Amino acid sequence: MINELLRSSPSLGHFGIFFLLTVIFLFVILGFVCYAVLAERKVMGFIQLRKGPDQLGGRWGLLQTAADVLKLLLKEDIIPKLADRPLFIIAPVLAFAPSFIVLAAIPFTENLKFADIGVGLLYYIAVSGITILGIVTAGWASNNKYSLLGGIRGAAQMISYEIPLVMSVIGLIMMTGSLNLTDIVHAQENVWFMFSQPIAFIVFMIAANAELNRTPFDLPESESELVAGYNTEYSGFRYAFFMLAEYVYLFAMSALATVLFFGGWQPVIFLDFIPGAVWFALKFSVVLFFWLWLRATFPRVRDDQLMEFGWKVLLPVALANIFLTAVIKEIINLF
Repeated sequence: MINELLRSSPSLGHFGIFFLLTVIFLFVILGFVCYAVLAERKVMGFIQLRKGPDQLGGRWGLLQTAADVLKLLLKEDIIPKLADRPLFIIAPVLAFAPSFIVLAAIPFTENLKFADIGVGLLYYIAVSGITILGIVTAGWASNNKYSLLGGIRGAAQMISYEIPLVMSVIGLIMMTGSLNLTDIVHAQENVWFMFSQPIAFIVFMIAANAELNRTPFDLPESESELVAGYNTEYSGFRYAFFMLAEYVYLFAMSALATVLFFGGWQPVIFLDFIPGAVWFALKFSVVLFFWLWLRATFPRVRDDQLMEFGWKVLLPVALANIFLTAVIKEIINLF
């Protein structure tokens, strides 16, 4: 897609085209974040037998999140007197920037993608890991015991669950022989990996939820224990950066799950007249609803239960799936 734009508008140059597309995509993501927050509040309201936002913007509260964001951006930016000022300022950027950068590798359709990276899956995992630095930095720089505990919990949780997350996708790599996300989508023309790799799918979705720091794995921000965790001392637009990072990662992880396990833009055989972008949006919406449903349904687990489950259950299951995939491949090759 980008190469076509470059050929049609050579006067703008490579940098101009990339900058323009990036700005447009940023506004799309900001729009998604606004309405993902609204959707989450409405879904939680319906599940808990209440209405959710229903005043600002009509009965559906369509302008509620926009008003909340505006209020947040207009609030005073407070930096604690004893905080490590340079680290305190840079931490929200370290947390947010990787969440937007990883989207470059996601293929939304055959032609709608920013970069067709040969190791796109590895790129996503590597870049998303930088966010851990932002969380730890925020906890340390705030000079607050609740923030520090939240930062430590966040680092322990994200590092621990990144291992089963990576292990779960190795089975997919073995099946496709590629780390390229477009190749992984093409490998699902006949059957989605959700069906051919069910164990990997279950492990991936659980580990991904922990990576997103969402209920029932929201230990780094557990309000009942740590006030707000690593972002306790943040306010105004800096707090907005942390919130933005959380929901951009929700977008990125939902898109990645759609690509890896739901065939991306691949249509159901007898409905192939529907455009690929529509298929991707539908599958993406189902995955997104799953995350929202989890938050409204499950209670938070204890931190010791979280760590034990990651190391003693998810990791062995992910390793067993790799072994099982290798055995099945060998049997298929024999016949």
